Amino acid sequence: MARPDSKLRAYLELLRLPNVFTAIADVIMGYWFAQAAAQESTGDSQLGIVILLILASSSFYLAGMVLNDYFDRNKDLQERPARPIPSRRVPESAALWLGTQLIILGIVFAATLSFITGLFGPAFFAILLAAAVIAYDGMLKKNWLGPIGMGSCRAINVMMGMSVIDGTLMSLTTSHYLIVGGIGIYIVGLTLFARSEAHTSSRAALSAGMIIMGIGIACLVSFPQFLSPGVAGNTGLWLAFWSVVTLQIAWRCGRAILEPNPLNVQVAVKFCLLTLIVLDAAIIFATQGNEKALLLLALLIPTIFLGRFIYST
Repeated sequence: MARPDSKLRAYLELLRLPNVFTAIADVIMGYWFAQAAAQESTGDSQLGIVILLILASSSFYLAGMVLNDYFDRNKDLQERPARPIPSRRVPESAALWLGTQLIILGIVFAATLSFITGLFGPAFFAILLAAAVIAYDGMLKKNWLGPIGMGSCRAINVMMGMSVIDGTLMSLTTSHYLIVGGIGIYIVGLTLFARSEAHTSSRAALSAGMIIMGIGIACLVSFPQFLSPGVAGNTGLWLAFWSVVTLQIAWRCGRAILEPNPLNVQVAVKFCLLTLIVLDAAIIFATQGNEKALLLLALLIPTIFLGRFIYST
């Protein structure tokens, strides 16, 4: 009989728990960005909104991880037999039940947020995100649409956060599109880069993934000029920050391209995923200031700490 701690560890591995904080950073960034763009304040209700967004986004992300392994269980039996389902540490039926319940929970949390705010947007984007997660795990990831499907999931997650301020997202500006598109495109590139991480990867695919990530970053770099003259005025510091981030990504991805073995690729993927929190924090720093940016940046702490004990790729 498996020990209780080993059973818990198996489920934590199935959930890819360290990575959930990147989804949390995305949805809260979307909410705070839209709040700053609309120059609105939610007052005393802000904490409740943030908590519900965290619960909804986390539920969908964790559901995606569980269903990913459920649909890949036969493939993982050959390629990654140590994963929780093929190693039989987590029964197939339990994984399917858990993934399904997490999807339902995500919709319930978002629907509650819609009820509280009187806006249909959070519930609508939650349903859209649930469909996107299931479509990606069940069908899209098996073909060339996979990276686009994953990028769409991340973009919808950001829009779910934005919809708390504008339920219909009918008043989107160029800056909103650059933020949503930038995050989505960055994840398209990262997903393409990580697609064959269990084997020796194609240098062409890795290079394409890195270039697409660069396009996503370029979208994020350019958004301030469409939002606030005050932010755009400090162009030198802004560009210097993004240059450092881009060079760090290029360095790690470049090493993987030169030697495309699983270890190098997985190290680069993990770094690029962690960097997503930094990108979100930078956007909020430009629009909301130090305090909220530091709160997002603090999400790196549990991500890195848990990543030492629970695999995240």
